[in-house]
Amino acid sequence: MLIDLRSDTLTKPSKEMLEFMINAEVGDDVYKEDPTINKLETQIAEYFGMEEAMFFPSGTMANQTALKLHTNPGDQIICDKYSHIYNYEGGGASFNSGVSFKLIDGDNGLFNSKQLLESINPPDFYHSPLSKLVSLENTTNKGGGSCWDFEEIKKIYNVAIDNNLKMHLDGARIWNAIIAKGYNPKDFSNYFDTISVCLSKGLGCPAGSVLLGNKNSMKNAMRIRKIFGGGMRQIGYLAAAGIYALNNNISRLVDDHNKAKEISVYINKLPFVNNVSIVETNIIIFELNNDYDDKELVKEFQLNNIKISEMGGGKLRIVTHLDYTNIMHERFLSFLKSLSYLK
Repeated sequence: MLIDLRSDTLTKPSKEMLEFMINAEVGDDVYKEDPTINKLETQIAEYFGMEEAMFFPSGTMANQTALKLHTNPGDQIICDKYSHIYNYEGGGASFNSGVSFKLIDGDNGLFNSKQLLESINPPDFYHSPLSKLVSLENTTNKGGGSCWDFEEIKKIYNVAIDNNLKMHLDGARIWNAIIAKGYNPKDFSNYFDTISVCLSKGLGCPAGSVLLGNKNSMKNAMRIRKIFGGGMRQIGYLAAAGIYALNNNISRLVDDHNKAKEISVYINKLPFVNNVSIVETNIIIFELNNDYDDKELVKEFQLNNIKISEMGGGKLRIVTHLDYTNIMHERFLSFLKSLSYLK
């Protein structure tokens, strides 16, 4: 039995999801004639209380489109140093939009309104780039699945408004945050100009992300998606997977969270582990003692048909997901118990 805990992107469509996909009614989305895509976009827009939604083949393309919508070449984006748009999108912000970043040294991918205010460049100081966009990530990937406090989001929004900055939410794992924190999804529409959400992580879809925004923010999104090569045809089959996931796979995320919290308890007991980040959702990030090689531990896991991710600097990551079963969980916990001999 292979237990793959590298990412929640590793899930495969269930039999029920595949049947729903096969029976989807499709058309040509470039002409906006795919009824299932149109239905998905409407459903997600209504879920978050946003005016418009647009399907994208990937979360990176959705995020990059949002950055392009809100900035001009030479502008600056303010985000946490752990942000996905900075670390894991191939330098796309500089390549596609010609922008730079002001990185905030936050806590597990989260920062506060005071840090934001201190990071904004004076608009009349022409030696520095113009601060134009604030980007938050919820949950934080590199920050161990941490969730934002909504009161802090409101404070950050007020600073952004006072300084004429736009707000983007990278909500790749927003579904996990909604379950963990009990957010009202519609509240996000009051504080963000655009929101990207991913269907292929916790929700178990094979592909797809959606960018949401108001009509003014989204009016050029179709053109930018086309420029980035994102025009698609009969994609209602993927949209059907998204509709099925929205209707069936959100509330069950609590199971992934509970498993992750239980795993973190066992990881904390291992003698060669120096630190385990607080687990709020489905991601566990832990750091090894200096005298233990992370590559050796990964190899030990692999010898037992268990895959986890290296993050560099002695840090490792485990992500629970839809295809991580109860049987796998019990086996994994038993394996962790056996690791106590590695001193």
